[in-house]
Amino acid sequence: MEISPSVRAAMVPDDNPMHPDYTSIYLVGPKGKQSLTIDSGEEIDRYRWFLKGYLAAIENEEIGMAAITHHHSDHSGNLKWAKQHLNAEIAIPNGGRNLLKGRIPRDVKLLHDNENLELGSGVKVQILKTPGHSVDSLCYYLEDEGVLFTGDTLLGSSTTTVWNLGHYRKSLQRLLELPNLKVICPGHGKIIHNPRERIQQYIDHRNLREQQILKVLDSKKQLTSWEIMLELYPDIDTRLRRAADGNVRSHLTQLKDEQRVIVHEGKPRRAKSKNKIQRDIEHLREEDLIIRKAKRLETSRRRKELRAQENPEGEQWIEPPRYEIS
Repeated sequence: MEISPSVRAAMVPDDNPMHPDYTSIYLVGPKGKQSLTIDSGEEIDRYRWFLKGYLAAIENEEIGMAAITHHHSDHSGNLKWAKQHLNAEIAIPNGGRNLLKGRIPRDVKLLHDNENLELGSGVKVQILKTPGHSVDSLCYYLEDEGVLFTGDTLLGSSTTTVWNLGHYRKSLQRLLELPNLKVICPGHGKIIHNPRERIQQYIDHRNLREQQILKVLDSKKQLTSWEIMLELYPDIDTRLRRAADGNVRSHLTQLKDEQRVIVHEGKPRRAKSKNKIQRDIEHLREEDLIIRKAKRLETSRRRKELRAQENPEGEQWIEPPRYEIS
């Protein structure tokens, strides 16, 4: 899908309730030359197939650099694959190396706030540090064409989860003030063609949620974040409850810092013993090994089935039938 003269989108259908409609991989740069990709999807085949299919459908399209908006695995899962199979340079947020352990090659480019990526033919993308959804969130801005890539900072079909509300509100204000803004390309969901209105809706939504939380607390004295969440989101898809609770807690943290709410400290569960932690780690490693082995077996079986098509069937016949003109 073409967004602007220098922007194309590979929009992968998604049924995850956290990612309604689509998860998108964006290609930025002059057509027919090496492109910048923004985000790479989860480490599963359908994202790779979608991207490879898109590249194959466009003459001379190659990936020069694969960048990400933040470290979450549904955006960064295919970075090693992009390096190995597409020979792309990998670019990550400055300070994100430790957050991406196991998902990046040894050599990566670190992206800094206000840095510009020159993509040729006058196409220039600005890096914007926009923490809030995550500690390392970046947006990318193609000012000449008015295209903003937001990852999970703004979504196309829903609101987003927030790690640090104070940082997030500052990031939204920064995006609202961008010059020449025409379209937002989110990490998930539909393309946004009313960008300033949508950013303002996000700001208003967070302000409204804050007032709702204070109203609930004012009427019921002491409540947990989960109890507040159930009051505010009575009809939410149950699979989204933890995400909603996380947003409530980010509001409560800011309200605590502003001395607008009092926190009565809870009683944590006893910390796991070192032996229990080690057993859990080993269990996860065993599961990972089984998953990797299953993937290798699946790949091996596919290759075997393809190779079998190259040769005559051998199991059915000792001597196959022969044919001649009667």
